[in-house]
Amino acid sequence: MAAIETRELRKVYRGRAVVDGLSLRVEEGEVFGFLGPNGAGKSTTVKMLLGLVQPSGGEALVLGGRPSDPAVRARLGFLPEQFRFQTWMTGQEFLHFHGRLAGLGAAELRTRVPEVLEEVGLGGRGGETLGGYSKGMLQRAGLAGAILARPRLVFLDEPTSALDPIGRVEVREIIERLRASGVAVFLNSHLLSEVEQVCDRVAFVKAGRVLRQGSMRELMGGVLPVDLRVDTLSPELLAALGRVGEVRHTDAHTPGRVDVTLWLEREDALPALADAVHGHGARLYALSPRRPDLETMFLELIEGGAPQGQPSRSAVHA
Repeated sequence: MAAIETRELRKVYRGRAVVDGLSLRVEEGEVFGFLGPNGAGKSTTVKMLLGLVQPSGGEALVLGGRPSDPAVRARLGFLPEQFRFQTWMTGQEFLHFHGRLAGLGAAELRTRVPEVLEEVGLGGRGGETLGGYSKGMLQRAGLAGAILARPRLVFLDEPTSALDPIGRVEVREIIERLRASGVAVFLNSHLLSEVEQVCDRVAFVKAGRVLRQGSMRELMGGVLPVDLRVDTLSPELLAALGRVGEVRHTDAHTPGRVDVTLWLEREDALPALADAVHGHGARLYALSPRRPDLETMFLELIEGGAPQGQPSRSAVHA
C-alpha cells in the first residue's frame, strides 16, 4: 500500500485550475520531496491530501483510504509553514491539548510529551509559555505536535526555515528516524541542499502538474558522476577507465595529480575503477561518487536553466 497515491488530481478556484491533473505516488517509509516555484499548487495539494480541501476532480488515496476519513486523518502528522499556536499555553499544555484531540489517553501523554520535547530539542522547556518561545522554538514545538501521536505519514512544510544550522541537523536526524521506523515523510523545503540529503525521491511540480519525479539517479538518467584523482594518467589507463565508464573531463592542474571526471551507469562499477588504476601502476588519491545536483535540475525543469553568464543560485523557493 502506498502512503500517498494521486491520479489526475485537480482543484479549480474561480475558474482557474491551481492543481491540474497531478499524479504521484509516495511509498511507505519514504522521504519524498515536493518541489516547485511559488504558485505551483503545492500548498493546495497538501491541503487536499490532508482532507482540508475537497478536490474538483481526480482521485487521492492516503494510507489506503480517503483523506476525509477520520481514521486516516488520525494517522497523519502536519507541520504547516505558517503556524499559529495558543501562545498562552505552555509547551506541555499545547502538546497535551493536541494529543487529546488526536485520541491519546492521559496516561500515554504523561510519558509521550516529555519524549517528543526531548526529541525536538525542547527538553526542560515544556513548562514555559509558547508566548515566550523564539520562532525557532515554536517551530520545534510544532514539529513535536506533528510526531506526537506516532503518525504513519508526516507532512512537513519548510520544517527548518526558522532554525539555526544545529537545529537543521537535528530536524534531519528526526526525519531519518521517522524513515527508519517506517513513517513516510512528505517534505516541502526551499533549502534544496537539505532535500538532497534526506529525500529518497523528489517530484518537480509547475502549474499544478508533475513535470518529473523519481530518485536522484533516475532524474539524472541513471548516471552516477565520479571524481577520480591519480598521480599519472597514461593513455592505457585512460582507455581502461573509458571501458568502465564515460570519461567526461580530465585536468592535470597540479604536478603529480590528475583529476578525472567519469559517468558510471551502475554503482557496482566503482571497484573496477580502483582496479584499473592499480592495474596500470598509478597511485589512487581519491575516488568520490557525487550526488546529482538538485539545484541544477530544478532550474532546468522549472525555469529553463540559469541565464548565460549568471552564477547559479544557492537556494530556490520550492
